[in-house]
Amino acid sequence: MGLPSKKRTNRSKRDRASHFALKPITVSFDADGNPHLPHRATKAGSYRGRTVSKTATKRADRLVRRSKKKT
Repeated sequence: MGLPSKKRTNRSKRDRASHFALKPITVSFDADGNPHLPHRATKAGSYRGRTVSKTATKRADRLVRRSKKKT
C-alpha cells in the first residue's frame, strides 16, 4: 500500500478543499412564472416554448375519465 512521501500542509489542504464548496442552485422560470431547473422540461411538459411531452394532456384526460366513472 502506498504511503504519502510528504505531509500535506494546512495551506495545500485548504487549496484542495476550496473546490468542494457548495454552489447555489440556479433556477429558471417558465412563461407562467413557475420555477424549474435549467435545461429541464417544466411540469407542464414544455421546453424552450415547445410542448415536448404530453404529461399535462395525459393527466387532464385521466381526470376526465375518472370523473366520468364516478357519475
